This record gives sequence, C-alpha cells and structure tokens, in this order.
Amino acid sequence: MIGLIIAIIVFNLTAFKTNKILTANLIAHIWVFTVALQSLFDIIIEFKFHAYWYFGKEVDWSGLIPHLFLVPPVNMIFLNRFPYTANLLKKAVYIFFFVIAILLYELVTLLPEPWGYFHYGWWTLWHAAILDPFLLLILLGYYRWVRHLEKKALGKPK
Repeated sequence: MIGLIIAIIVFNLTAFKTNKILTANLIAHIWVFTVALQSLFDIIIEFKFHAYWYFGKEVDWSGLIPHLFLVPPVNMIFLNRFPYTANLLKKAVYIFFFVIAILLYELVTLLPEPWGYFHYGWWTLWHAAILDPFLLLILLGYYRWVRHLEKKALGKPK
C-alpha cells in the first residue's frame, strides 16, 4: 500500500502541476472515461477470468483506489505531453516509450507488500505490452472527440 500511496501522490502532483493543455472540462471527461473504461475492463478480465487483481482476489474497497486516483492522472500526463502536431513516427515513438514506462511501473506494483499491490493470475507483462498501446489510442480518440465537442459548443472552428 505504501507504493500505491506514493505513486498516487507523485502522479497526481505531476499531472496537475505540469498540465498545460487540459481544461477542467477535459480533465473531468478523461477522469470519468478512465474510471469507466478500466472498471468495465476489470469486471471482465479481473473478476470473471481472474487474470490479475489488486490486493486480493475478491472485490474490495481497496481495489477502487488505483481505479479512482492512479490511472486517471497517468492518462492526463500522457495526453498533456502527447506530440499532437508531430509526424506519425514521433507519435509512435512517444506511445512506445510511454508503454515502456507503464510496464516498468507495473513491474514495481508486482513487488511484495508494502510496495506492491498488484498480482498476476494468468496475465503476463506481455499481455499488458500488447494491450496498452490500444488503450492509449482509445484514450487519444476519446480526448480528440471531447475536444471537438468543446470547440463545437463554443462555436470555434476546428
């Protein structure tokens, strides 16, 4: 639990202190989208198929902490630093290195308590390595859609 608390503090401070492009509306959208998508995914993968779990295999309140306070600020960091105007190669490199950072952090979460809080069933780091880029692309798509809706609501040109 110590590792989780430290990560929540560091990632939230980083996300909010370095934010340059995300409006309060976008932050709220990204936060709720992240919690919803991760919860939906975990209902299937964690609870139905027992691929991995937080803290213990059963449904518990402590498993909500990473959903609510850890992953959303990481997504804010990803979106805030994404090279939107760069070419496709630079975007792909950014995603690649961000996935590497996520995987390294996931390795830390697998440490024994009190530093770790995450456990694998049949899931492996390779599953995460394959899936994470797709999840980041879904996040990017959602972000761009909400930005488009914001601009449309404000009457601004695309």
